[in-house]
Amino acid sequence: MPDNNQNDVRGSESPSDGAALGQSIRDARRAKGWTLEEAGQAAGIGRSTLSKIENNQTRPSFEIVRRLTQALDMHTPNLFLQSGQTGISGRRDYTAKGQGEPKDTPTYLHELLCSDLTSKRMLPYISEIKARDISDFETWIRHSGEEFMYVLSGELTFISEHYRPLPMKAGDSLYYDSSMGHGCISTSEENARVLWVSLE
Repeated sequence: MPDNNQNDVRGSESPSDGAALGQSIRDARRAKGWTLEEAGQAAGIGRSTLSKIENNQTRPSFEIVRRLTQALDMHTPNLFLQSGQTGISGRRDYTAKGQGEPKDTPTYLHELLCSDLTSKRMLPYISEIKARDISDFETWIRHSGEEFMYVLSGELTFISEHYRPLPMKAGDSLYYDSSMGHGCISTSEENARVLWVSLE
């Protein structure tokens, strides 16, 4: 897929947010042992664009971040957050039922909501918990910020590195520090579904 800087790279990212995003992408690329060229080809973007993202010289669009997270097997939802001060007020975004942006991982099936706006600090999404055992996770999920979780249907266990496993059922909610290692596994016959809101 050809690189298109004009459509896919917009302006400059705020230093802290852009640096964190760039570092996360660089770390994931190096963990795979890929060069900039190899990672760019896998994500369908140019080497120079990827280098600028890693070095916080440009702010990638949602689509570019989506491609990179898929190519680099990055399963952290808040990497889709494109924050920054735009000076725009009165914005809104809308997602019709079942029309969210899909993001499939080995343990979760996410539906990202209201994903057209790229400059925001909050990320809402609905997830189906596919994992059935903690061994389904290669490592703890952890990322900066805080998260709110509300169980829509089914039952699950929230597992974290500092607390005992927490059984949850439909109607239960949880607020937690997402830098703490965590993960969810379904315990009901059907896969549990949850609403998550990630705040950077």
